[in-house]
Amino acid sequence: MASTSDAGDVEESRTRLCEEFAGLAGTDSGVAQCYLAENDWNMERALNSFFEADMEKVFEEEWISEQEAPTKKHKVEEKAPATRIDLTVDSPSSSQQPSEEDDGSSGLTLITWNVDGLDTENLAERARGLCSYLALYTPDVVFLQELIPPYVQYLKKRAVSYMIIQGSEDGYFTGIMLKKSRVKLLESHIVAYPTTQMMRNLLVAQVTLGDVKVCLMTSHLESCKGQSGERMKQLREVTRQIHEAPDDANVLFAGDTNLRDSEVAAVGLPPAACDVWERLGRQEHCRYTWDTRANSNKSVNYVSRCRCRFDRVFLRPAGRPSAPRLAPDHMALVGLEKLDCGRFTSDHWGIYCSFSATATAAADDAHT
Repeated sequence: MASTSDAGDVEESRTRLCEEFAGLAGTDSGVAQCYLAENDWNMERALNSFFEADMEKVFEEEWISEQEAPTKKHKVEEKAPATRIDLTVDSPSSSQQPSEEDDGSSGLTLITWNVDGLDTENLAERARGLCSYLALYTPDVVFLQELIPPYVQYLKKRAVSYMIIQGSEDGYFTGIMLKKSRVKLLESHIVAYPTTQMMRNLLVAQVTLGDVKVCLMTSHLESCKGQSGERMKQLREVTRQIHEAPDDANVLFAGDTNLRDSEVAAVGLPPAACDVWERLGRQEHCRYTWDTRANSNKSVNYVSRCRCRFDRVFLRPAGRPSAPRLAPDHMALVGLEKLDCGRFTSDHWGIYCSFSATATAAADDAHT
């Protein structure tokens, strides 16, 4: 028979799980308790069950709406063709491997974005907004955080010119999208964070753009001020992976790091790596990616609204002199416009970056 203290521990543990579930799912403790109990108090299975049940209905309504109103949709596209391109209309070569002519000499472009899939309000329209930005910018690589399974299924149907690599199949997770006409996937794997309490990990993909070899990494590091210790532990693992990547490959890490500058200073980046925003001159217009003064998607009860640089991009150029090296050219924030629903694509701004490819190390050495 379980002792009174054991029963108390179980109750305390389950209360804590309910609170965590409610916070992640944006629901109340009663709903949290139902989903957790139905899934043997397994957080990942409970979250996955919740989001599948909720979002399948949302996206199903989206498909029905699109099927029933093709004329209206066509008229909208005529008014704003630059932002309403249907990604199901793929380029002729996008379903194939990159051609020999596409040698990567033009460099690489990327978008990284926490799309806030945990917020189910207007999510179908916000997912459509993301697709509009992908059509507008046509990045070679897209790093996404806070994806959920129905969101991924939506992207697979709309963004058919991209291959999608997932950081998990359950709950919420990260993803990497690769433009099929430009990027060739060599292999991908997931690096676990052993002590995470929020189902976080590091997603890694080895790719090539012609003769430019790139190791892509994305992660959503532990959230909240109180998780600083775990977040820095995860950053140490990220920096280790960057440092140990093959020296003939460029390494690009991008994601929602939740990092504070003091935490980065305490851990440090590998000697050859840089923070792209800093390398490009710390431009103020793209400094804050979490800005509740300007972004109204979340109801913030803080005395003063927050402006933080949570989303970051790190670059470690290839170390081998004969290997083509990437160098940052440009950075800008995306997602600054409200959608028709009156909300933004996400509570985070996305980051767009472009990089040029140089044949030798000489050009990049001038910056170090």
